[in-house]
Amino acid sequence: MRIAVFGLGYVGAVSAACLAREGHMIIGVDPNKTKVDLINDGAAPVIEEGLDELMKEGVEQGRITATTDHREAVFDSEMAIVAVGTPSRSNGSIDLSHVRDVMEEIGSTLAEREGFYVIVLRSTVLPGTLAGVVIPTLEEASGKAAGTDFGVCFNPEFLREGSAVADFDNPPKTVVGATDAASRDAVVSLFGHLRAPVIVTDLPIAEFLKYVDNAWHALKVGFANEIGRIGKALGLDARQVMEYFLIDTKLNISGSYLMPGPAFGGSCLPKDLRALTYQAKSLDLQLPIIESILPSNELHIDRSFEMIVGCGGRRVGILGLSFKGGTDDVRESPMIAIVERLIGKGYDVRIFDPTVSIAALVGANREFLLQQIPHISGLLVNEIDVLVEHADTLVVGTDHESFGDIFDKRKPGQVIIDLVRAFSDGTGLEDYHGICW
Repeated sequence: MRIAVFGLGYVGAVSAACLAREGHMIIGVDPNKTKVDLINDGAAPVIEEGLDELMKEGVEQGRITATTDHREAVFDSEMAIVAVGTPSRSNGSIDLSHVRDVMEEIGSTLAEREGFYVIVLRSTVLPGTLAGVVIPTLEEASGKAAGTDFGVCFNPEFLREGSAVADFDNPPKTVVGATDAASRDAVVSLFGHLRAPVIVTDLPIAEFLKYVDNAWHALKVGFANEIGRIGKALGLDARQVMEYFLIDTKLNISGSYLMPGPAFGGSCLPKDLRALTYQAKSLDLQLPIIESILPSNELHIDRSFEMIVGCGGRRVGILGLSFKGGTDDVRESPMIAIVERLIGKGYDVRIFDPTVSIAALVGANREFLLQQIPHISGLLVNEIDVLVEHADTLVVGTDHESFGDIFDKRKPGQVIIDLVRAFSDGTGLEDYHGICW
């Protein structure tokens, strides 16, 4: 393909050189004449391992040229990859001025250019930017329609400075959001030879995914450093501790616990977090990430409660009381906290949980439940049909096989609040609401 690459910084220069190596004809575009001249002389405009050699080879073989003229680039290509900067403003918002400028340039040229054209944004932008800024700017400048006269894609990059060429060749995934199938297929074809999962999705999810990735990476660094601070204060080698931590790929370094759903509870997580933060304070340490976990969990419980109250009905049916499905452990269960609040606000609550029986509970588990809800026995029902008949609002707090036919059983107008994604096929159904979907 003939591809124009707008923005010749780290992402643009690496993308240009690597795509040229794959046989594509690349026209680099940048208003900075120094960068343009460097590339036309066969030199990389940024320091990046392996980039100088690729750039030199691409220029010598006639597969890479660079220009400051956007019109020349668009007229002489069939796709534009936009990799301009989106720097932070003083208030934390991102500056989209470079993105707007490039889209206006491309759009004004498309007004005179015949044939379908594909615009691929690789710059990191917040969800809704393509629909709210990029596409309207292109349509206004060109007088043409996205998805019909030209296509728009979002293809986030996962390049780390210092290893960007290697990361281009070995990405963790390839993500493509698109306005139309032809544009999607064109972008997928650029990276189809790479050994990486290809994720085809809609534009906002593709935009959001890059921020989720970077927030997670930042959280990992911050978490590890907090563990390092408390480890050092205790006279422990925290790097050795984390090496052992990383061995666990079933729970620690895995998808476990990383799916949005209900707040956490149980006999371990809340207790151990309180103990760890107490010890940090006793050592005069501030661990803002670790200290924020319990307050964040409480906010999630608050959100669950607000969703239930927002439904308006005064009679609430709770499906599942334990802190997670498949157990009768109710200690520090988020559902216990929610039931307490509902009762305190005068709601008429009934509970169905096949795994929880007052007669069978023993020890600290029984003590916790009776201390939190002394009259719990009057709220429990033995059949799901009784719960459905009682409730205006049904709240799914854990997953259990007996909850599967709740959609068939519910009464007209009855609202379902699902906190655990028990019904993956429920999204979009009337009066069905998920906590995070």
